[in-house]
Formats: sequence, structure tokens, C-alpha cells
Amino acid sequence: MTDTSPAQKRLQPGISSGGFDLGRLLLEGRAFFALIAIIIVFSLLSPFYFTMSNFLIMSSHVAIFGLLAIGMLVVILTGGIDLSVGSTLGLAGCVAGFLMQGVELKMFGAVLYPSVWVVVVMTLALGALVGAVNGVLIAYFKVPAFVATLGLLYVARGIALLMTNGLTYNNLGGRPELGNTGFDWLGFNRLFGIPIGVLVLAVVALICSLLLTRTAFGRWVYSTGGNARAAELSGVPVKRVQVTVYVLSGMCAAIAGLVLSSQLTSAGPTAGTTYELTAIAAVVIGGAALTGGRGNVRGTLLGAFVIGFLSDGLVIIGVSAYWQTVFTGAVIVLAVLLNSIQYSGRSKRALAGNGNSNGKPAAPQQGAKA
Repeated sequence: MTDTSPAQKRLQPGISSGGFDLGRLLLEGRAFFALIAIIIVFSLLSPFYFTMSNFLIMSSHVAIFGLLAIGMLVVILTGGIDLSVGSTLGLAGCVAGFLMQGVELKMFGAVLYPSVWVVVVMTLALGALVGAVNGVLIAYFKVPAFVATLGLLYVARGIALLMTNGLTYNNLGGRPELGNTGFDWLGFNRLFGIPIGVLVLAVVALICSLLLTRTAFGRWVYSTGGNARAAELSGVPVKRVQVTVYVLSGMCAAIAGLVLSSQLTSAGPTAGTTYELTAIAAVVIGGAALTGGRGNVRGTLLGAFVIGFLSDGLVIIGVSAYWQTVFTGAVIVLAVLLNSIQYSGRSKRALAGNGNSNGKPAAPQQGAKA
């Protein structure tokens, strides 16, 4: 009978030399436990927090960050970063507002009012275009992801400002006689009592989760983030994967822009400022590694809810906006620290499973099969 070595026991979930490893359970489930703690604390501090109506309102706010975070997760899994998602959100909202206001065709002396579904499709195409530019610059021209997406951040924001001249498109509800009504459906309507924005987030999360866990593309994404060179030698189309993940990130940002503009019934060029940092924070809080190859949609959603419920809770109990920024930053730093502890621990356990600390294979133990 094959014996189980101490190293193998350490690699089994929930098992340590002393039996059940509570510390590891708390570490790996930190986003979930943090969310529960936030709900309990703010429910005690305010009688208005723990109500179904408040949870639905907070969830509709989280939907914006969650959509951005899911797109960011797919990029980070490949070892990249996308700093342009906040500006893409703002640009998408401005394009949708521009189209809803009517497109003047001076040559024909007419104004064209596209239907809402045409606006949605064109806005998604715009997000995909921004993502494709990012992906091509990074995959084929070898521009560092940080630099490429930072450049697109400024380009997208600048185009939004030029389109609007720094102003805001208001009254996006449309007019029935023009056939362009229904845009506010995303922001205000509910299905089975749940805000449409939350349902959109759930659908996008489900599709992305299935894509990452049930398809060859998902395996390619994880292998690219783990070791791009080894993945390429193994036949993974690394460049195509890199372009695709940035396209997906751009489309998620465009969807978030549509939902936000619909909730506000207006679109401004400054919408989404610093949202890219919130998206990265949600991914990190959810347990993903910024170096790539580790993370999942479930953790990222939990990270988005942690940030959203924390921010809204601080507003409800009347904490200053300045202190809100401090608390959010502290949570992000703590999440990065815990990620470092978690993944450094995994690396040590992997080395222990392979042999000694020098990485040399260990000799077969007595009583074990070779």
C-alpha cells in the first residue's frame, strides 16, 4: 500500500500537519468572509443597511464595477493589465448618448434616430475596437501592457471630451414618435424584482465562467498567464489569446458604460474616472494573482461586492468621502498582502512536494512505490 508523505498531506486542501487547517481556509475564502463581516458590521451600525431594497440598490451599483472587473480578470489571467477600461466606459456612454440624441445627416438635410438595439450593438463594437487596438499593440508590437493601455486611457478620454465639448448628454429616455425609446430600461427596470443591470452582470459572469472553465480558450488563457513561452511552444496561439482577452475587456467596459448611462439617464465624458483601479482592486481582493495564471470569476464577483458594499455602507453611516477613500485603499493593500502570503505559501508547498528547498527531486521514501 502506498504511504502518503507529509509533503503530499500539505498539498491536500484543508489538511495540515495538525489536521484541519483553519488559517488556510480563512485565507482562501477571505473575500467571502470579508463580505459577511461587512454586512454584519454595517447592519449593526445602521437599521437601513440590512434590507432587501438596500441590497438591490447596492447590487445595481456593484454591477458597474463587476462588469469592469470580469473583463479585467480575463486580461490579468494572461499576465496583462488594462488601464483603459474606465475611459472606455466613459467613451461608450458618450457614443450611446450621441446616437440617442440623433445623428444629423447634413447631406440629406435629415436627422437619423437609431433604435436602442442599434445603439447597443454599435457601442459594443466600439468597446471591442478599443480592446483590439490594445491587444494588437501588446501582442504583435510588443508594447508593454501598462504603456499601451495607459495611452488608450488618454485617447479614449480625449475623444469623449472632444465629442461632447466637455458637456453632458442629458435626457436619454428618447421620444416615442422618433422610435428611440427604451434606453432607460437597462437602468430602471426590474425582472422578478431584480434590477436589469444585476441580471446583465450575472449573465456576463456566467458566460465568462463557462468560457474559462469549459473551453479550450479558457485553458489557453491560464496557460498564457502561467508561462507564455511554454504555452506558445505547446501550440497555444498566445498572440490571438492576448488580442481576444483585451477585446473581451473592452466589450465588458462598453456594457458597463451602457448600464451606467441608463441608470443616470445621462452620459458625460468624465464618467468612469479611476474605475480601472476599482476593477483591479476587485480582481485582487477576489484572489487573482497580478502575475497571471491564477483567479476565477467567482472570487472576482465577491471582490466587487466587497468594495461596493463597503463603499455604500460607509455612505449610509455618514462617513466622510475622504475616509471612504482611506478605507478602500487599506482593503486593497491588505488584499495584495494576503495574495502574496497565499501564493508564496503555495510555491513553498510545491517545492516541498517535489523535494527539498533547492528544488531537487527527493529520493523515494521508504515504503512508497517508485
